[in-house]
Amino acid sequence: MKNAVSTDRAPAAIGPYSQAIETDGMVFTSGVIPVVPATGEIPEGVEAQAEQVFTNLAALLEASGTGMEQVIKTTVFIKEMDDFGKINEIYAKHFTGVFPARSCVEVARLPKDVLLEVEAVAVK
Repeated sequence: MKNAVSTDRAPAAIGPYSQAIETDGMVFTSGVIPVVPATGEIPEGVEAQAEQVFTNLAALLEASGTGMEQVIKTTVFIKEMDDFGKINEIYAKHFTGVFPARSCVEVARLPKDVLLEVEAVAVK
C-alpha cells in the first residue's frame, strides 16, 4: 500500500505527481526545489536556494513522519557543477550523524529555472 504525502510547508506539486510517497516504512520524495511555499518566490543565488531546498525537504519529511536524520539516499541535481562546493557546504549543515548516500548530477535546466533540486529516500 502507498500513501501520498502533502504539506503546504513545501512547494506544491506542479504536475501530476505527489510531493512524497510513503510505503512500507519508507518515504520517497519527489524533487524539491527552492520555492518559498508561502509566497512562491525563489531566493537569489545558489546558497540561498540551497538553504530553501533543505528547509522545504525537512518540512516534507516531517509531514511524512520522518526527518533529515533518517534520510538514506539523496539525488542532487545542479545547474552548474561549479556550484558543487557551495552546495556541499550547505548540504553538510542539514544532515547529522551518518551522511546519506548521494548522487549529484549537472543538468541543463530545472523547473522554474532554479539552480538545484534534491530528492530523497528516508526510513520511518
